Amino acid sequence: MSLSGKTLFITGASRGIGLAIALRAARDGANVAIAAKSDVPNPKLPGTIHSAAKAVEEAGGRALAIKCDIREEAEVKAAMAKTVETFGGLDILVNNASAIWLRGALDTPMKRFDLMQQVNARGSFLCAQVAMPHLLKAGNPHILTLAPPPSLDPKWWAPHTGYTLAKMGMSFVTLGLAAEFHDQGVAINALWPRTLIATDALNMIPGVDSGNGRSPAIMADAAHAVLTRPAAGFTGHFLIDDEVLADAGVTDLSHYAVDPTKPLLPDLFLD
Repeated sequence: MSLSGKTLFITGASRGIGLAIALRAARDGANVAIAAKSDVPNPKLPGTIHSAAKAVEEAGGRALAIKCDIREEAEVKAAMAKTVETFGGLDILVNNASAIWLRGALDTPMKRFDLMQQVNARGSFLCAQVAMPHLLKAGNPHILTLAPPPSLDPKWWAPHTGYTLAKMGMSFVTLGLAAEFHDQGVAINALWPRTLIATDALNMIPGVDSGNGRSPAIMADAAHAVLTRPAAGFTGHFLIDDEVLADAGVTDLSHYAVDPTKPLLPDLFLD
């Protein structure tokens, strides 16, 4: 299966996992809308929508760089309309954009709390809402959200209630939309990594060593395996990257390790 000719709208795709998913799709010859806020270089976080679009085209795809803050309804509507106008339709939405703040309640400013809720849960819902009329016209429509399996285990809530609420919000949006559109042929699923993923954002968290993780390529390959599946009936799943790849016949994951000499650490929300 291939994503050749398919059109993907990927949020937060200027770097990290979002960019990796974009590049994997580009190698198939896909059309990719790079929707993110980063339109000028940031010394702390390399990568912009423009550098990402250039990389997509060099990898064999067609790219559209769109500056878009998914907290803003008008910007999302304009970005989605521009994507459809440019490529003639929309086949896939990847809700990758996410805000993180791993602190307790007393160390979480409300500005940061609000940002996480607006980007993570609300942003994913908004993008899905705006994309849905176009996806319902597509031949094999998918929504894939980077979110963990839902959990009410207090151990995932106590250390950072604000972030867990925002991230689980993305999970519950997936759960609800999958049920709502189950009979209309849109595959609505979530994907989460088994281990830490070495991204620039991870490097900004004190005390975390990216050498204990895997490269974003594992998430890109897992996403590709999901997005090339027939959409009808394949919905409402909370998928883990290594399990997806195992189902696709890929069991040797050693080449994804950033530093094979270091132990892999599990990601949040997984036992």
